[in-house]
Amino acid sequence: MNSFAPSFINVVNKRPWLSKLVAPLASWYNNAAGYRQMGLKADDLISEENETVLKALRRLPPKESYDRIYRIRRATQLSLQQKILPRSEWIKPSEDVPYLSPILEEVIAEEKERADLDTLAVVKKH
Repeated sequence: MNSFAPSFINVVNKRPWLSKLVAPLASWYNNAAGYRQMGLKADDLISEENETVLKALRRLPPKESYDRIYRIRRATQLSLQQKILPRSEWIKPSEDVPYLSPILEEVIAEEKERADLDTLAVVKKH
């Protein structure tokens, strides 16, 4: 897992009883957080102040990139006006699918591989 989106999902998924306990709490939290009421997806909340995230953003398809910028600008405008979207325009949980996280994980894996290869020590056997 990456440091951009800390997660305990593996721990929760390994224990069905814990999953049943945490699922309603997670659903409540996502609704209470209010980002969906502003028309944002969870991946829209990932900060762009990191070179790794910027690399992932450059790999987004043009339509997805445009949609992300639109959602963020609309949410900023709503925040300035201290409003939320009409209920019909809220992001539904089924629509809140990761679009940046998978790309971000690829970039992190590539950077780790590059760092591992750059620090690779060649040992000659005599």
